[in-house]
Amino acid sequence: MSSSTGAGSDRLAGLLAEHRELEAELADPAVHADAARARRLGRRYAQLAPVVETARALDAATDDLAAARELAGEDPSFAAEAEELAGSVGELTGRLTELLLPKDPDDEKDVILEIKAGEGGAESALFAGDLLRMYLRYAERRGWATEVLDAVPAELGGYKDVAVAIKSRTDEGIFSRLKFEAGVHRVQRVPVTESQGRIHTSAAGVLVLPEAEEVDVSVDPNDLRIDVFRSSGPGGQSVNTTDSAVRITHLPSGIVVSSQNEKSQLQNRESALRVLRSRLLAAAREEAAATASDQRRSQVRTVDRSERVRTYNFAENRIADHRVGFKAHNLDQVLDGDLDPVLDALTAAATAELLAAGS
Repeated sequence: MSSSTGAGSDRLAGLLAEHRELEAELADPAVHADAARARRLGRRYAQLAPVVETARALDAATDDLAAARELAGEDPSFAAEAEELAGSVGELTGRLTELLLPKDPDDEKDVILEIKAGEGGAESALFAGDLLRMYLRYAERRGWATEVLDAVPAELGGYKDVAVAIKSRTDEGIFSRLKFEAGVHRVQRVPVTESQGRIHTSAAGVLVLPEAEEVDVSVDPNDLRIDVFRSSGPGGQSVNTTDSAVRITHLPSGIVVSSQNEKSQLQNRESALRVLRSRLLAAAREEAAATASDQRRSQVRTVDRSERVRTYNFAENRIADHRVGFKAHNLDQVLDGDLDPVLDALTAAATAELLAAGS
């Protein structure tokens, strides 16, 4: 296959070679004896498929264009076909250029999404509950599996803190889709506790972490302090008569995670370790990408009403994403999981930024 794109030809050649190697590996029955390895190879193979298909289509269109132009010199009836093929070559070149842009190494990973209530007290916790439902409904629309790893309910409803794992049932990369949700989300509405009908503003923070596999992050058990305590519900009400909740402190980094959602101490320990591995992976990525954009370096620094990525205005049924100027008056539908339009806008803006940086 020729590298007919010009720019990015070395990268294209490398990806095509990698695709051939993966194809050979996946054809080996021995590889499938290790299910985890086979899944990783299969995911990468599927990720490279659009590059290979587009490159092949571009090569074919380029050859056809050359032939049509040659024939048009002898027979003018081929001129229209040559013009049409030239348009196809341009479209395919643009598509391949986008596919060859540098990818976030975590884009194909599953996700651990955390929502933390911030300023606004009870109203912020209720809003955190609304956001959780929004993401669960969106995951349902996409056919993704969800699992609540830990939840700290608030007295009047909603959550002070909640963590949910979101997994793809196929090879679809979830982090690439949800990473733009990280940041401070602000809500403007009349709280249920407001007797004068005044609109209040509160906020909740969203963190989106690529779920780390054990091969991504090595955790030394000697670096962990594990405490157990009794699970409790809103207001400290005991919901468990045994010390099944688990708090894990990673001593070198100071990261603390806890889980009390499961009934057994062993299950809560495993859930907490999943969150810990993902936070350690995210911290390592941030350190390695110290010169990258603020959005990638630090997702939620403070759950502060002024540092917001998106506003949900109930009185106007409006959602506004402040990073790309996206606005829509279908807040009710968005909260029911219709997130694709705003995520499409964020993805398009990120792609345009990469294209501009590479030009």
